[in-house]
Amino acid sequence: MIKRVYMTAGVVLAAVIALSGCGAEKSGKAKSTPQSAATAKSGGAVGSPSADSGANTGESGGTQPTDRSTPTASPFVTATRPLKDGTAVLTHCADSDDPYTTVEVRNPNARQGVFGVKISYKDAHGFTMSESYDEVTVSAKSKAPVRVAAAGAGPVDAISLCAVNPRATAVR
Repeated sequence: MIKRVYMTAGVVLAAVIALSGCGAEKSGKAKSTPQSAATAKSGGAVGSPSADSGANTGESGGTQPTDRSTPTASPFVTATRPLKDGTAVLTHCADSDDPYTTVEVRNPNARQGVFGVKISYKDAHGFTMSESYDEVTVSAKSKAPVRVAAAGAGPVDAISLCAVNPRATAVR
C-alpha cells in the first residue's frame, strides 16, 4: 500500500514538473507559474483547466501559462540617499504671556524633508510634566520655526523648563 502511495506521488510530481516547463526553455525564456496549495494537494496538473485559468496559446501541447510581466530595475534610476537628521534649537519656552513653545529646525540636506521634534516640559522640581512630538516640513538647506501649544502639558504657569531634543529626526 505504501509503495502505491509513493509511486502515485512520484508520477504526479513528474507530471507537474513536465507540464510546468520547469527546466525547459522556449524561445530563450523559461516559463513557470506559481502553483496554489489546493492544486498541489489535489494532485492536479499545472496548466490544466481546473488548476490554471491561463489562455490557450494555440501551441500543440494544450494550455500554457500566460507570460506575466515582472518588474525589473532600470539602470537609469538612481537611489536617493536617506535624509540626515536635522537640528532643533529652543527659541521660546511657553509661559503665561505666550503659551506656545517655539523651536527652530534646521535641514542640512540638499532636498526638502520632514523632521520630528520632541519637547519635554518640566516643573520647578525637574519633574517631566509632559512631552510632545511634532513634525515640520523644512526646505533644503534651510530652517523653519515650529510653534507647539503647551496646553497639554498642564498649567502653563507650572512650566519651569522646556527641554528640546537637539536632534530633529528625519521622518521622510
